[in-house]
Amino acid sequence: MRNPLRLLKRNSPKTSEVTPLDGVDLLLADLDGVVYKGHQAIPYAVESINRAHESIAVGYVTNNASRTPASVADQLTALGLTVAPDDVVTSPQAAVRLLAELVPAGSTVLAVGGDGLHSELDRAGFRVTTSAEDTPAAVIQGYAPEVGWVELAEAAYALQGEGAERPWVATNTDWTLPTARGTAPGNGTLVSAVHTAIARLPVVAGKPEVAIFEEAVARFGGASPLFLGDRLDTDILGANRAGIPSALVLTGIDRAKQVLAAGKNSRPTYLIDDLRELFEPYPHPVETTDRRGDRLVTVRGAQIRMSANVLTIEKRGDNPTDLLRAGAAAIWGSGLAIYGLEVPEELYA
Repeated sequence: MRNPLRLLKRNSPKTSEVTPLDGVDLLLADLDGVVYKGHQAIPYAVESINRAHESIAVGYVTNNASRTPASVADQLTALGLTVAPDDVVTSPQAAVRLLAELVPAGSTVLAVGGDGLHSELDRAGFRVTTSAEDTPAAVIQGYAPEVGWVELAEAAYALQGEGAERPWVATNTDWTLPTARGTAPGNGTLVSAVHTAIARLPVVAGKPEVAIFEEAVARFGGASPLFLGDRLDTDILGANRAGIPSALVLTGIDRAKQVLAAGKNSRPTYLIDDLRELFEPYPHPVETTDRRGDRLVTVRGAQIRMSANVLTIEKRGDNPTDLLRAGAAAIWGSGLAIYGLEVPEELYA
């Protein structure tokens, strides 16, 4: 017998009174695109995180490998948050822990990156070089604005010929980096340059790999965490792999187009405009079927019809994000790839 409560919930037009933070005891946040862009705080981010921190633990998880946890904490404190260096989990920390499993303690390591990476290597007792001629035991690569051709070439030299079996660890492979001036190339583009030269791929430590999420949860001791991110391919995919509920906030890299096309492993638990919505009842999509057998997906005043592979906007509602939520739910529940569907252009906006 089918569960009548399940049917009632499925067909009820009412909005749930449950907020994304209900039952959460640890809030984990990405930085770029979630808390700030460049040196500017994203609207409502600081106030919302401070409000959450009044009752639950807050930690910060970043793939940015160019800075130390202390410098990140200083920046966040200047924005109005209360942050200690230990509240910041970085991809260099995860990468150096991974490196320690691959080469002996005290080994010479060729490092491509900034202060954030170098300081973690020093702390772990590795000898750092920037030249392949020093015969390093491994190569570790992270982002820094000053990384250029010379540094990438040294990494390539160290990883070919007699060094073809040397471990190569990348802090992260984010293709892009949100800045105050726009979207810039991320560490993934720099890693790709070395990969193109040597036809090898690195072991990756940061998001979307699970290690950095497990370190964050273990450090803060949360039993019911929520992860905040702005990227589907790193933040949300990584949180899903780690079994952590997630919220995609539409203030960074990924927007409507990427949300609608998200693969099944990169779909967030919540989709929010800004961090104020962490405290508001979340409008989960409600699906019904009409007499023609078409699927109707409703989010408050917005409604999407799906007939075969054609999506139609039945009601726009008052909130564009509700329309996006309805459209995403319709597409994700169809079992069809985005390229096999006819999607109204308005949804992408």
